[in-house]
Amino acid sequence: MGPIDYLVVEFPGNRMTGEGFPLLVDLVDRGLIRILDLTFIRKDIDGSVTGLEIGDLTGDGELDLAVFEGASSGLLGQDDLVEAAAALQPGNSAGVLIYENLWAAPFAAALRRGGAELVASGRIPVPAVLAALDAAETSP
Repeated sequence: MGPIDYLVVEFPGNRMTGEGFPLLVDLVDRGLIRILDLTFIRKDIDGSVTGLEIGDLTGDGELDLAVFEGASSGLLGQDDLVEAAAALQPGNSAGVLIYENLWAAPFAAALRRGGAELVASGRIPVPAVLAALDAAETSP
């Protein structure tokens, strides 16, 4: 099994264009990732959190999310959704995605067969990378 990651993507004003969904499908089709869970939540102005059904998001006919219907492994629980909603501004919605990095599974298996062990892992936030690159450009 490859590493498992998650994303919480906020949609200000509950506005979702769907522009990223074909790219997500492409990642799946190319065997780079496997979607384990995909769900949507809304944080109301009063702070209450509501789960959204995929069918609720396609009501205007512009988004075709049927391909994601049933993407639920059971890894995401109500506690996880409440925690994800804590990162949202009131009046916004979010997509919560858990996915396996399939591309990494053969690499990890080969390392394990060779006796290697993963001793650290993490992610560098994009704003930190951009700031470091900007600083490097302005350095003499």
